[in-house]
Amino acid sequence: MSARSRENSWRMKPSSKRYVAAFHLLVIMLSGANLSAQESIADQPAPRAVPIEDLGPKFDKDKTVISHTEQFKISGGDPGARGTAANLAEETKEELLRLTLEKDEWKVPIFVEMVGMQGDPVPLRLTVLNIWYNENGYQVKILLNLSRGLRKEPFKRAVMSALLYTRGLQEADEVDSDIPLSVPPWIVEGLREATAWRLKQTDRRLYDALFQHGGLFQLGDLFAMGDGEFETIDAASKAAFKVSAGALVMALLEQPDGKNGIRGFLSELPAYQGEMPVLLRRHFPDLNLSQTSLAKWWALQLANKGTAPLTESMSVVKTEQVLVEALKLRYHDAEGILYEIPLADWMQVVGLEEVERVDSVRLAQDDLLRLSYRCFPSYRSLLLEYQALLADLAEGNTEDLARSLETLSETRQTMVMKADRARDFLDWFEITRARETSGAFDDYLSLKARLKARKNPRQDEMSKYLDRLDPLFALPEETQSSFFNNDLFSPF
Repeated sequence: MSARSRENSWRMKPSSKRYVAAFHLLVIMLSGANLSAQESIADQPAPRAVPIEDLGPKFDKDKTVISHTEQFKISGGDPGARGTAANLAEETKEELLRLTLEKDEWKVPIFVEMVGMQGDPVPLRLTVLNIWYNENGYQVKILLNLSRGLRKEPFKRAVMSALLYTRGLQEADEVDSDIPLSVPPWIVEGLREATAWRLKQTDRRLYDALFQHGGLFQLGDLFAMGDGEFETIDAASKAAFKVSAGALVMALLEQPDGKNGIRGFLSELPAYQGEMPVLLRRHFPDLNLSQTSLAKWWALQLANKGTAPLTESMSVVKTEQVLVEALKLRYHDAEGILYEIPLADWMQVVGLEEVERVDSVRLAQDDLLRLSYRCFPSYRSLLLEYQALLADLAEGNTEDLARSLETLSETRQTMVMKADRARDFLDWFEITRARETSGAFDDYLSLKARLKARKNPRQDEMSKYLDRLDPLFALPEETQSSFFNNDLFSPF
């Protein structure tokens, strides 16, 4: 851990403690052979480029696998583990190159040496990284302990770290061995999370939750977190850290000329000893617009990634939560004080001036319209009735308001009760009865298949064009017999 990281060591805020689990995960990345059980992970020094006379691998050729780009050489373990490690390493590199939009022009080899076997005593660190150099160039080596087997995510994280170190060594003629190199966890986790988002392997709701509740981390927390602190925080905080870092990296990538910026940033990062915001502004000049522009970009990215698509419907419970807020009427009095009137007290706005009454209703109508896009489908008819009541209220017509609101409230309660009963029944059925398919939905599935197979009777040019495109979205086995027979690219 560098002096910079120790000086800015991260501390969890008291308000965030309710988000964390009851135990701390001890280690993800660590070594075996040269670390004793008494040593603290946080006390491990940062990698340094150490001069040695011979950079040549000392591996047994019969127990070594070379990846297809030849940058990774894996030794030790069994053949299956070596082959898997080579594939995972190349996959990690391909993900990084895809994010930065660059060609694979590697110069620094990465060696992976597997030691131990599954079932051995687990050391404090399962992976450790070393950097060596001489007049022939640099070499990065990952020592991997197999006491827990070859674990995909920790290994890919170690490979990502090694790749980022090689970025700083790629063009360097010489690196001062007294300067500790540093690749902070936020950039490693951020790049991996950005890849997961691109591959649709992450959950949008995590971004939404962090944006709504302010998250556990500020930008200063992300930049100050060192490898030691990251390894000892709990699983909930690690998830929040990864999402926060991913949003930051994606915000950087989406800056004007962001791909060039991230390439330059990664090349300078390992040996950089200054403040992180300074380095970011050097490679992302648009962040110089204001002192808080980076934080704004980051918050906007969290909000953007957390926004649900229009095709995603809320559950009954979520719809109810949003509806309660949407049905609040808001207005300002003569002194500018804001009042919020819940559904039960709507009659209070009847005495307002017409302009104030219309303004208080308009915001609720807008909220109901936005809710209608994603509410639970059976709620749409209720939203239309609330819209009609709001229109009557704006005009001062309250003759049937109380009775209509009571009826709608009873309908909503019934819908919530039915949703709860349906969920409870499905849980009970899954626990007690679900052992095999019942065939109860065979008729529905058969009807769906027949409708799908039915020819479209429409003969307009747009329908014909869509029919020709349809095989592109069918399963491979469905397209083999029909795709090449279609004149897909013929003009209308």
